[in-house]
Amino acid sequence: MLKLTIMLFLTLTLSTVMCILYQLINKKMIMERNKMTPFECGFDPKSSSRLPFSTQFFLIGILFLIFDVELVMIMPMIITLKKSNMIMWYMTSVSIIMILIVGLYYEWKNGVIEWIN
Repeated sequence: MLKLTIMLFLTLTLSTVMCILYQLINKKMIMERNKMTPFECGFDPKSSSRLPFSTQFFLIGILFLIFDVELVMIMPMIITLKKSNMIMWYMTSVSIIMILIVGLYYEWKNGVIEWIN
């Protein structure tokens, strides 16, 4: 219990010191305008330095990540097919696949999958 208390105290102290140091260093950085502007050969930028970002591409990326994680969940189920209870394995497999199909249908109906708007 003593070790836990000492560890908690050290963690809180270290995090507090780091937050205070960040605040001290951050005030110096905010006040320097030259460091906050983008660099274009020493001149002030004529246009915005930000490029437009496609939200459609972002949604497709999120959709890919969701299906990728679901695929990682399904792959071990194939390996455990011979060793597990068939009824439970079948119900789990069907429920995961149904969740994927319902999610795909939802994304399709909301127009996330269509590239042409």
